[in-house]
Amino acid sequence: MTHQETISTGHTFQLPAQLSASIVGAVFPADRADVAALLPNGLEPIRATRTRAAVTVLAVSYDRVGNDTIDPYDEVGVLFPAVETGTRTWPYLSALRRGVSGYIYTLPVTTEPARAFGVDIWGYPKLVADIDLRDESRTRHASVSADGQHLLSFKGRRPPTLPARLSGYNYTIKDDHLLREETRLSGGAGMWPRRPASLRFGDHPIGQRLAEISIGDRPLYTVAANCDFEIGPGSE
Repeated sequence: MTHQETISTGHTFQLPAQLSASIVGAVFPADRADVAALLPNGLEPIRATRTRAAVTVLAVSYDRVGNDTIDPYDEVGVLFPAVETGTRTWPYLSALRRGVSGYIYTLPVTTEPARAFGVDIWGYPKLVADIDLRDESRTRHASVSADGQHLLSFKGRRPPTLPARLSGYNYTIKDDHLLREETRLSGGAGMWPRRPASLRFGDHPIGQRLAEISIGDRPLYTVAANCDFEIGPGSE
């Protein structure tokens, strides 16, 4: 069932929201206890390996949002692949199935309408930031600063893509309630195991908190997509 939501900037969206995007990212192994400490009640980290959880970074350029409801924008998200408490996960397999969905920890974006779009509808932890996102051949570079402080830098090489249809979910907190938003992707998508990528955090308070997580230098895999993307309205 579809319905409409009007955000604080006056823009009205039809839900599920429809977007078109170019995505490059990576899924890194991380200390399980460190990740668990940053998850809200009701969620626990996936078992990305036998002993490790995961941290995922996605550098995204949106070229269509809704029915061109707001202007295109860029975002760089950090999320923790997670499941509802008590849900069983499997080493390696869960990282493949759930590595690019889970609890959204921070989501810097380049415009105020983009921030309101995420915050007002789903409670996404968006903030307006200066984002330098650029592609050099198959490598995407992303640097994020907010409030005059460096938050993070990411570099990852785009794997080849094949036609795909994928589904997943995001978790957010809105009005003190845990929401689950179904996501669907259709278009070109691909992944490369154990390919180099880099993720560095800066002096911004969010970057400092993320830097406290013990994260492996070599990702479990890198990902890419050129796709249409759908976000459901969210449910408790």
